[in-house]
Amino acid sequence: MAPPDEQSGENHLRFDEPKFEGDGERKQSGVDHKASIYAKPDLENGEEYANLVAYINSYYEGPRRKSVVSMEGDAPKKPWWKFWSRSPKDESSDGTLEIPDDWLEADIKQGISNTEVESRRKKTGFNELTTEKENMFLKFLSYFTGPILYVMELAVLLAAGLREWIDFGVIIAILLLNAGVGWYQEKQAADVVASLKGDIAMRATVIRGGKEEDIKARELVPGDIVIIEEGQVIPADSRLICAYENPGAFEEYKELMRRELNEPSEKKGDDDEDDEEETHHGVSLIAADQSAITGESLAVDKFMGDTAYYTTGCKRGKAYAVVTAPARTSFVGRTASLVQGAKDQGHFKAIMNSIGTALLVVVVAWILISWIGGFFHHLKLATPQISSENLLHYVLILLVVGVPVGLPVVTTTTLAVGAAYLAKDKAIVQKLTAIESLAGVDVLCSDKTGTLTANQLSIREPYVAEDVDVNWMMAVAVLASSHNIKSLDPIDKVTILTLKRFPKAKEILEQGWKTQKYTPFDPVSKRITCECSCNGVNYIAAKGAPKAILSLTSCSQETSDLFKSKAAEFARRGFRSLGVAVKKGNDEWELLGMLSMFDPPREDTAQTIAEAQFLGLQVKMLTGDAIAIAKETCKMLALGTKVYNSDRLIHGGLSGTTQHDLVERADGFAEVFPEHKYQVVEMIQQRGHLTAMTGDGVNDAPSLKKSDCGIAVEGASEAAQAAADIVFLAPGLSTIVSAIKIARQIFQRMKAYIQYRIALCFHLEIYLVTSMVIINETIDVQLIVFLALFADLATIAVAYDNAHYEARPVEWQLPKIWIISVTLGALLALATWVIRGSLFVPNGGVIQNFGNVQEILFLEVSLTENWLIFVTRGGQTWPSWQLVAAIFGVDVLSTLFCIFGWLSGPGALTDPRDRAQLERNGRTSVVTAVVIWAYSIGVTIVIAIVYFLMNKISWLDNLGRKSRSRSDTQMENILGHLSKVAIEHERDDKGGSRWHLGTRATEAEIDE
Repeated sequence: MAPPDEQSGENHLRFDEPKFEGDGERKQSGVDHKASIYAKPDLENGEEYANLVAYINSYYEGPRRKSVVSMEGDAPKKPWWKFWSRSPKDESSDGTLEIPDDWLEADIKQGISNTEVESRRKKTGFNELTTEKENMFLKFLSYFTGPILYVMELAVLLAAGLREWIDFGVIIAILLLNAGVGWYQEKQAADVVASLKGDIAMRATVIRGGKEEDIKARELVPGDIVIIEEGQVIPADSRLICAYENPGAFEEYKELMRRELNEPSEKKGDDDEDDEEETHHGVSLIAADQSAITGESLAVDKFMGDTAYYTTGCKRGKAYAVVTAPARTSFVGRTASLVQGAKDQGHFKAIMNSIGTALLVVVVAWILISWIGGFFHHLKLATPQISSENLLHYVLILLVVGVPVGLPVVTTTTLAVGAAYLAKDKAIVQKLTAIESLAGVDVLCSDKTGTLTANQLSIREPYVAEDVDVNWMMAVAVLASSHNIKSLDPIDKVTILTLKRFPKAKEILEQGWKTQKYTPFDPVSKRITCECSCNGVNYIAAKGAPKAILSLTSCSQETSDLFKSKAAEFARRGFRSLGVAVKKGNDEWELLGMLSMFDPPREDTAQTIAEAQFLGLQVKMLTGDAIAIAKETCKMLALGTKVYNSDRLIHGGLSGTTQHDLVERADGFAEVFPEHKYQVVEMIQQRGHLTAMTGDGVNDAPSLKKSDCGIAVEGASEAAQAAADIVFLAPGLSTIVSAIKIARQIFQRMKAYIQYRIALCFHLEIYLVTSMVIINETIDVQLIVFLALFADLATIAVAYDNAHYEARPVEWQLPKIWIISVTLGALLALATWVIRGSLFVPNGGVIQNFGNVQEILFLEVSLTENWLIFVTRGGQTWPSWQLVAAIFGVDVLSTLFCIFGWLSGPGALTDPRDRAQLERNGRTSVVTAVVIWAYSIGVTIVIAIVYFLMNKISWLDNLGRKSRSRSDTQMENILGHLSKVAIEHERDDKGGSRWHLGTRATEAEIDE
């Protein structure tokens, strides 16, 4: 068929392959949209195609512009002095807000005023799904709660009761230090993440003061007049008014609303409800994708007076609508509120609680042993007051040394600071426990487009049917595309912009074309159709999957076979194929040809996949493309070619263990739908794997929630972002693998600190209790509290340490942590006993010139404990300057305590007695301090060697590590057989009924 202005087709034109390097990256801001001359296509005057040609001519293939972010409409701040009060709670937060009818009566050309906006916002709040803003003062107080902190607070009361005011003040200082640092670090990290979240905010076009404005969707209020158009996410529950190009229908809409208000609804019986046919007013204004709400894959037509739901997508049309409810009281918001109250503590919280509980049980046991020893030494309960040798002082000492007050705070802030590190890599962590999950992930299910590939489609040399002009075929392909240039689909965009290379095709579009009806792509028909006319002749243009386009035509078998072979050839080369056909008037459909599109792999993807495999990560590709394209992409990326069609998951006759084995061993699946993604994740998890899933659409939300770590990739819909644990603002697989490395580094920091802290507890518990029992001596309680303070001061900077990442998925391995920590604690206790034992030697042992027992022990304990963090952190990386500076500062303070004899106490006689010449004023010579430093360095080296050797023991290295590929064959087969069973209902001739078990029908049988 020839173009409208030609009598016969010209010879086929050869064309050079167009390249659009910037197509996949460029996004226009709302301001760009308003300023564009194409913003309001006039369908009646035929400007639609003139605007389309102007768009093709003026399209700039340059770098992406930055979005313009509105700074107006911030929430009113409460007075600083009302620190105890919560943020004002909106009436809408409980889902019971009623919107007055007069709010919804604004004129579509004027909208509402800014004054009215502020007034309504005070009552309804911002249009967003957010949790209640935390009270910063209450957040600070939360750092004083928990089993470990309650015990430390008990120690405060005990110190006050014993009138140990220095201890009382220092313990309070420790609590305040941990709470203050934790609160500040977590707030700083949250601010970094929050600032990035503003970059992904949804936007809306609203009528205010008679003008169209592009604003953040969160700034909408009930009664706002919004413009909903194809490609946009619906920014709030909205009632449709009229088509954008037909504002005169506003009067008709008002009459409809009056009629509905005056006519009371009649209740119908249950039997009538099923038969009731829904009535619509007028023609369809838009088509909305409600799959995330209803599961229906086809777009739903919406008419005048219908409600378009928040976060659903507009697939077709452009219309005025009035906002009827803020986000929190919308259909989606009410559903989300059902799960808001359940706070997920996560696996991390359970691990911290188990460690804290175990340490509390251990310290109680040590207190009991110390009291038994005290009975034999005939110690009093609380006297003498000036000495630490009494039972209650023993309790106070062991509570201070045995309860790691910094454990919950340091680990939590390490996660918070880690979230800030991830934010710098354009990864927004939506909940902190997701970092732990990401560090342990061993299977990554990744989509292809935009993650493994560059998402920069280009059209290669097309296949053109015999006697067809390539310009006519390209023009028809553009006719069968969306013409909403503000939000073009990537395929439609590259199809339209390819006309830059076909000037004659552009001339065809300039001949007065008018669109009567446009039907967007849907997964059932798998094609786009456009009914249009030119010079009084009607045409129907179609573009879509080759099979779907071929089924429209009645071409010869030879043409059909050639068309199919070309589609197969394109697929083998990794090209996506789109057939093009046209129907003129009452003629039959004519097959014009086929477009071949290629989305090249990212330059770094193959290397990134190899790196991921080195990290113990199995990458599985899930794509909606044909299996031939999927396999070709896998070959390019060295990903493996065990790629299967998604039909094998459900309709392939597989079940039970066989089906699970297929999923676990596969390198990818092609032609997948969202339900397939969910099934893949579920089966992999059942085999004991920790799974991360990437997604971008609203349909991906269930699988993102199901996975251990849901990842919303760049450009993901708001629904996908809400369901994900981590949202990425940068494209590509490399950003995800980089985030996994950072997550493993964060995990390493936490594990190093936990091992360090448990070892410190056992060090002093073992030494002090044995010292109490054997020689009736302890380190003075005032020095003990400073040891606890210094230990926390030294490790505050652990969140900023230069940690390494393991080359395999990490997990807690608590048995290994306990064995190593207790061993290190016992070695430290032994080293302290060596120092103490040397003081019984007549020549003074470690003492050079003069010294004091309490201060010597204090310095040795402080140095060896502080330096232990350098052992548990590992030697793969150099420590950060923050950590080195903090520890060095504490070491200097400890040395000054020792030399000047601060808080050394009155001294006590031991049995046996020390033979060395001891200074009763507590002072210690500088030379003695140097010897203790040298001795502590030697102890640290020995402990480092022991730690290194213990990690080399294979059984210990794998102790507590769970199997990542376990299968319960019997249970999998039972569930597989049960999935094929259905309950059937039958009626006999006499009207009786019975239920029995039968075989579930397949979808193919249901369709028939």
